[in-house]
Order: sequence, then structure tokens, then C-alpha cells
Amino acid sequence: HPALDTIFFGGGTPSLMSVVQIVRIITAARATFGLRPDAEITLEANPNDILKADIQGWRSAGINRLSIGVQSLDDDALRFLGRDHDTMAARKAIELALGVFPSVSIDLIYARPGQTSADWENELAAALKLGAHHLSLYELTIEERTAFGKAAARGSLMPMPDDDQASLYELTDALTTGAGYPAYEVSNYAVSQPHQSRHNMIYWQSGDWIGLGPGAHGRLTIDGKRIATETALKPSAYVSSSNFEREDLSATDISRELLAMGLRPTRGIELARLENINSEELEALKAMGLVGVSNARLHTTPAGRLLTDAIIARLAP
Repeated sequence: HPALDTIFFGGGTPSLMSVVQIVRIITAARATFGLRPDAEITLEANPNDILKADIQGWRSAGINRLSIGVQSLDDDALRFLGRDHDTMAARKAIELALGVFPSVSIDLIYARPGQTSADWENELAAALKLGAHHLSLYELTIEERTAFGKAAARGSLMPMPDDDQASLYELTDALTTGAGYPAYEVSNYAVSQPHQSRHNMIYWQSGDWIGLGPGAHGRLTIDGKRIATETALKPSAYVSSSNFEREDLSATDISRELLAMGLRPTRGIELARLENINSEELEALKAMGLVGVSNARLHTTPAGRLLTDAIIARLAP
């Protein structure tokens, strides 16, 4: 296979690794698989870890893109989200990262319970002024078995209504576009194409990636077959076994994954790769102005991005 185009240290808290550990992993990846000279190598990091770590060492080790889990620029919201840093630490971490890494991304979570449009507008405007090259802006998702989900079930936490979330999404798009950060994916914004996440684009375009580490998922194409891989979830089991669970994906599985991931980027996905989609639904969605076809690629329209999950469900075989 060709040399690796990206390495992404994500999941858990990879910023707790030492510089020596990062060097060993990158060296092993280069020796085992090959690594392109211009490979994108991302490390996810928490603000407090950045303030304590040898970030110059991270850069020397080969990290050239830092993704910072800021989550909010409001101290009350950070406490609500269970984060161990405050706004001042987040701002300082971003400032330090911008002085060391050629590409810096920050994550923020919005559509929090009780958050107003004015609150989010002020917070996002402040984030845009910090100078990061990339923003990942996610609406708060409340899962059933999490602490938030249990609180919502008890009635002690009220999720934001869907229409209000949609309004905040439209506000987000307007503010980021106006500040020179156009959306290139449902939740991701960048100042220019070179700062878009090349690694995440592999997922969204259903490319191949090798999933390593406890609980990692991968997708590989071998001898014309699309294969899903998964490693042991518990670290002790992962360390003691080199076995991967693997599953040959069916044509229907592949089409559903292509839709679910390929419609997330604004540029969409090649229509020719979607063999089994519902053609009647496709024409209906086009007529409603929710999807379009440009340069033989199926994509959502700005209005359709608000309904991406529903569109995928309607088109899926």
C-alpha cells in the first residue's frame, strides 16, 4: 500500500503521552508502513496538558497539527461540561499552540441547555478572534446512558429544543462564513483548504485507515473487499493480544457507510460510488432543494445540511 498520508493521535487523552512515546510511535509507523514527507500528524490535546507539556518537543517529534479540546469559552459552561480547565487556560493554550504548530484546531460545544443566541454569538465571536486555523463546532448530544442522559430522564436537565438548535446552527454558519471560516463539513470550518482535516476527510470519503489502540475501529480494502476491523476495548486485553476482529462488509453496508459519511462534507461524494441509493427519494429531495448534484457529486444544500441525518435515512438502501 502507499505510504501513510496521515497519523491521528486521538481518543482518550493522547496529550498525556511523553515526547519519547510519540517519537517511538511515529518512528514505528514510518518503518512499518512508510510515511509521506508532507503527512498530516495530529495530536488531540487538553488545554491544561498543553500548559504543562513540552509542546516544542511534540513539534520536534513530528506533530504538525494540534487539535485542542476547548469545548467552551464560558467558565460556567466548562463546569457544566465537566472540564478541568477554565477560559483563561484555554486562551493561553491556544496562544502557545499558535506559536509552535503550523495548524491549530479548536473544538467547541454549543446548543447547551439554557444557552441563548446572544450567548453563543458572543462566545463564537470570541473564539474566531483567537486566530486558530480550524474550528470543530458540535451541538451538545445527550446520550441515554450518560450522566447528561440520566439527568434529562429525571427532568433535571432540559435539552435544547430542535428548532432552537437549528437556529443556532444557522447563526454559526453566518458567523463563521463572515469571519472567513467557511464550512467544509457539517460541523467543521477552516480558514483555507490546507487547514482542513485531511485525516477526517479519509473517514468522510470512506477511504482506508488502520485503527490501532484499545477499542479502535478501522476500514481496509483488501483484494476488492471492504473490511471493518476492531481491536479489544480494554487496554490489558489489547496489549496481550494482536488479534483484530474483522468483518467483510456487504454491498448494502458499504452503501450505507458511504452515504452516512460522504454527505457530511459540503463537496459531497461521487454519485457513481452510490450504487444502491433510493432513486425516487433522491429526485424528491432534489425537488425540495435539500440535495444537489454538481460535477457528478451528490451533496446537501445549505438548507439540507440541517437535515443531513434525515436525508441519509431516506436515501439509504
